[in-house]
Amino acid sequence: MTATTVPGRHVDIRLWTRPDAVEPEAMRQLHNVASLPWTFHHVAVMPDVHYGKGATVGSVIAMRDAVSPAAVGVDIGCGMAAVRTSLRAEDLPDDLSRLRARLEAAVPVGFAQHKATAFTERDAADWPRFWKAFDELTPAVRGQAAKALHQMGTLGGGNHFIEICLDTTGQVWVMLHSGSRGIGNLLAQHHIEVARGLAHNRSLPDPELAVFLAGTPQMAAYRHDLYWAQDYARRNRTVMLRLICDVLRAQFPGVSFADPISCHHNYVAEETHFGEDVLVTRKGAIRAGRGDLGIIPGSMGTGSYIVRGLGNPESFESASHGAGRRMSRTKARKRFTEADLAEQTAGVECRKDRGVVDEIPAAYKDINEVLRNQEDLVEIVAKLKQVVCVKG
Repeated sequence: MTATTVPGRHVDIRLWTRPDAVEPEAMRQLHNVASLPWTFHHVAVMPDVHYGKGATVGSVIAMRDAVSPAAVGVDIGCGMAAVRTSLRAEDLPDDLSRLRARLEAAVPVGFAQHKATAFTERDAADWPRFWKAFDELTPAVRGQAAKALHQMGTLGGGNHFIEICLDTTGQVWVMLHSGSRGIGNLLAQHHIEVARGLAHNRSLPDPELAVFLAGTPQMAAYRHDLYWAQDYARRNRTVMLRLICDVLRAQFPGVSFADPISCHHNYVAEETHFGEDVLVTRKGAIRAGRGDLGIIPGSMGTGSYIVRGLGNPESFESASHGAGRRMSRTKARKRFTEADLAEQTAGVECRKDRGVVDEIPAAYKDINEVLRNQEDLVEIVAKLKQVVCVKG
């Protein structure tokens, strides 16, 4: 669809959805960020937009010489990874419960972590350099090194997941969604608090949008920790993907894997747009530069898409990160039952208990409509449907 432009006080807001489809709380957030003096050109709003803590989920914000840590969020580097396997639907057993159990045994979920470190040189060759950099992070996370070590290669909870999927040709895919775990959360919270206390942020329309300014020690410290946490999140997904593939190798000897696809969707990048160098914050959005492969998941019962970016400059070369919630977790838990969850996830080997009712497909927007609304941002490479879903 062609983006709809809503006038803002400093820059405009461009939406890849109907303005009346955005809840009032989220629209207020968007107007607040569009009023900041550092916001550049316009605010791009993806079709999965919804209200979020700190800043709107599904927003792409380019800033000159500034960045808002709350606009990135507390799960720094959260994103997706996927890989196509040589397996086909007919290779999978009729009963997938054992495969799900093996995946849950290989990758700790929720608050669980590995008893010993799970990463190897198969995942990356520069682990010593990466972990040595931990000592250079803010002192606020001192004492967390052991936890960060043992959480490397773990899923977490909430909307994070591991899935075994089939594409429309019957090919088997692995897909997962996770971020920077506890260490990313601690780093984000520390820097958000620092930003709130800075003098130039005291008159903002929303204190959650406090920014760091270029050339200051606070900005340098945040960017240092931010980029480390984004790397942690990427490595975390790499380790999990290898653990999952090892499970498949053990159960299906001879299986092979294509090159993996990986993308952040809560992060900051240094990019050039409309002729200027800016800091781009994507919160609930993926980079969709021309030719970039990305992953746009739906919900635990509806399926997902592998996409290729079209490089649309109006979206700052971005696209949605998923279907996007259409109701809060609290509202979903009040409205739906375990029976509803079982009905909406029929045919998927997954948890169907009260603990994941807030992840029920009906709590999310229609992923197919979300894709239709961004046909000028991405093209579809593959449509996937999960047959196994592991939740935290």
